[in-house]
Amino acid sequence: MTFARFTVAYWCVLIAALLPIVCAAIAKSGMFGKPRREGGFDNDNPRAWLARQSDWRARANAAQANSFEALPFFIGAVIIAHQMGAHQARLDVLAFIYVVLRMLFIMMYVAGLSTVRSLVWTLAFAVNIGILFVGYR
Repeated sequence: MTFARFTVAYWCVLIAALLPIVCAAIAKSGMFGKPRREGGFDNDNPRAWLARQSDWRARANAAQANSFEALPFFIGAVIIAHQMGAHQARLDVLAFIYVVLRMLFIMMYVAGLSTVRSLVWTLAFAVNIGILFVGYR
């Protein structure tokens, strides 16, 4: 059986798929060993626990939701670009830039820098549109 070689763009899809998990880990960090009665992480009802969080934990959870929301468009754009025969180096560079921007977006979100976060989100969205059309001829 032959396996297709993963391109850089496909590796970027994997990394982008892991970013929401990283956000969740940030939101829950430092709360696993703490008793529930003292506000520690509640694995029996994690969504309710996350909904009660504030400040950077709440923003990390919101970044998790946004990362899940942005993922389908990125996956679709990469697949479509590959199927359209996009120039591989261009596609790889754009996918890498997208992932870097999404990581920067998460950092800005958790830090509470909303204006910069929105600018980075807009840039990542524009890059994703670029990925979608990089194979257009």
